[in-house]
Amino acid sequence: MPGADRLTPLPVTFRPVRTRLVLLSVGFAVLVTFTTVALLMPPPYAAAARVEMPPAGLLICALMVLLSRPKVVAAPDGVTVVNLLVKRRLAWAEVLGVHLRSGDPWVYLDLADGTSMAAMGIQPGNGKRLARRDAARLRDLAEAYGTGHPDA
Repeated sequence: MPGADRLTPLPVTFRPVRTRLVLLSVGFAVLVTFTTVALLMPPPYAAAARVEMPPAGLLICALMVLLSRPKVVAAPDGVTVVNLLVKRRLAWAEVLGVHLRSGDPWVYLDLADGTSMAAMGIQPGNGKRLARRDAARLRDLAEAYGTGHPDA
């Protein structure tokens, strides 16, 4: 096990906390603002406009919640990658590499089937140093818990 003494205890969740906080705050603020504006609109405005505002705010809030969804959960039996619309569970043996190259928007996982997969839960937009550290932690976990070989 590479660096077994410095491995992150499992389970561990990686997620862009600042990004999530901003998205959820903006979503909630839009919902409250749209609802307040609808309730305070003076009578000359059409009733339809007053009825449409809260659902529009709710729709924008739901979009912000969706955008705040990404995370990567590492557990002893594998890793779960939650991106915007897709959630995928991978055994450690399926993860051959963890990469965060300069300019990448998030971490990419090299998989045993020859494909790569975005892991949006670790992204430099939340802080480059933190993203590099989290990518290294996930890489260490993949090396320690996975065999790195699809047929092992």
